[in-house]
Order: sequence, then structure tokens, then C-alpha cells
Amino acid sequence: MDAAVWLIVRRSLSVLTAALVVAGLAACSSSTPAPSASSTAKAASCENVKSGSASDSVKVSGDFLKTPAVTVPAPLKTNDTERTVVIKGTGAEAKAGSSIDIALAAYNGTTGKALSTVGFDGQATQNMKVDDKTFVPGLVRAVECLPVGSRVVLTAPVAAAFGKADISQLKLTDKDTVVFIADIADIAQTKANGTPVAPTPGFPTVKDDAKTGEPTITIPKADPPTETKIAVLKQGDGEVVQSGDTVTLQYKGVLWRNGQMFDSSWSRGEVASFQTTQVVKGFQKALEGQKVGSQVIAIVPPADGYGSAGSGEIKATDTMVFVVDILKTTR
Repeated sequence: MDAAVWLIVRRSLSVLTAALVVAGLAACSSSTPAPSASSTAKAASCENVKSGSASDSVKVSGDFLKTPAVTVPAPLKTNDTERTVVIKGTGAEAKAGSSIDIALAAYNGTTGKALSTVGFDGQATQNMKVDDKTFVPGLVRAVECLPVGSRVVLTAPVAAAFGKADISQLKLTDKDTVVFIADIADIAQTKANGTPVAPTPGFPTVKDDAKTGEPTITIPKADPPTETKIAVLKQGDGEVVQSGDTVTLQYKGVLWRNGQMFDSSWSRGEVASFQTTQVVKGFQKALEGQKVGSQVIAIVPPADGYGSAGSGEIKATDTMVFVVDILKTTR
């Protein structure tokens, strides 16, 4: 999916900022990462939007998770949010507050033209939280309270679909109608489920929160190593991550010199997803060759991090420590 479209389907400014932080990590550039603010949003109850003439008029065919054939009867007009279930799945329910993986196609209902698609035909699905404090309300209304395996059509006025999000990049007006076609692929894991492994001497100690899985990382009173060091904290038994895979994960990064957190997907209340070849070298080394379900700790010196330029609060001399829960990999 076009990056602008996916960022826009996220509603809050804090999430947009967090996405840019991840982009900075992915690019291994001099962009400035900022500390992540803790998410205080609470998921609302499911609204179970009903079907109507507008959503029923959008014709969709094709197999689940295959690019759908879509006919939008443009110009499509509606004053309400409507949802039609095209395929009813049989899996677990996408409850309010849960983290799910979806494939998505978005259309301008006025013109009938596609805005973008993602996650179909073996492409990496996108993770979202069923919470309209985090993602735009139209997308949440589309998927909430439906079982995994479902395909749904949602039609809505722009304001109802995107809320207060900035849609200028999509060239939509407040008079347009938006169409979402969403396939609910899976209920996403939010923490590593592998078997604990005995700690490696010399590494920081890690203690996971019993409920959320977010790690507390304690740095030893010692100089950091001069080369990247990696250890497995939990051994998963899933698929092995290969170079170039798109990996869905949770991660937390702290500085060796003071233990200060500079980024955390847990604190943002959502999982992250990016290719192994688009992250800093030390982070890439921590992912490739590991199995899904594993929790890994990586000590990353500047040479495999942001180098002599540093990045924001990360100084040129800083060694970073990452704890990563590997949840899924696709290629």
C-alpha cells in the first residue's frame, strides 16, 4: 500500500509521529527518533455497523486474500457509514482493542478509482489495532466484531471514514465517499511465545511485564562490547526469518550509557512491521536467522547503528540495546 495512505488510516498525531520514528530507524539515516509516548487510548465497544444500499451496491468477487475484483457504482453517494459482509469467516473475533492483520483496498467512491491496496496475493498484510483512537474510525468500523476469514465492504462519507486525519495527500474532498474492502487475515500475536533460554553472561538483564510482555532492560555496570552481540532470550519454533523478509514484531530500544529508552513499539500500543534490509545493520543481524516466536536481545555499537552522525538523542558514541519479539515473517 502507498505509505501515505497507510499513515493516513492511522488517526492520532502521536501514532503518525511514531511511524516516522520507525521510518528513521528503517532508513538508518540521520533522522531524529523521539521518545515514544505511552498510549492511553482505550478501545471502544464494537458498533456493528449495518449494511445499506450504498455498501450493498459495491460488487466484490474473488477468493479471500486474493486481489478482489471490485466495481464501484460511481458516483457513489451516502450520508451514513454502512458495512456489508461479503465473506463471513469462522475464526476468532476481531474484538475491540485486539491487534489484527488485514489486507485492504481503498477506493474513491465518487470516481470509482482505487486509492491503494495492500496485503493481497501473498503480500505482507498490515497490522492494525481495533481502536479508533489509533486508527481512523472507518477502518475500525469495517473490521470490528467480525471473525478471522471475513471480507467486508465499508462505505462512508470522508469525514466519517477518516475522522480528523489529514487526507490532503489522497486528493479527496469532504463531498466524496470512501470505500474500504478489508480481509481479516489473522488475530496477531503481541508478544513472543517461545521457550525461555538461560541468560547469556555479560548481556543486560531483561524482565517482561507479565501482562503486556513489554521488557524492562537493565544495563550492566560495564563497558559495552565493540562488536554487535546477539542472544536469544526465548526460543521460538516458527518460520526462520530470511534476508529481505517483512517482519512483524515488537521492540524496545535503550541506550547503554544510561538505560534511557529512545523507542518502544509496546509504549505506542501497536506492533511494528518492516523489511530486514530496511533497518540499521545491528537490528538486521538480530532478525535474520531467528525463528518466529523468539525474543532476541541485540547490543548494537555505532558501527552497526547510526554511525558517526548519531541520530537525535543517540550520540555518535552510543551503543544501543534492542529487545525484539519476532511475531511473524512474510516474503
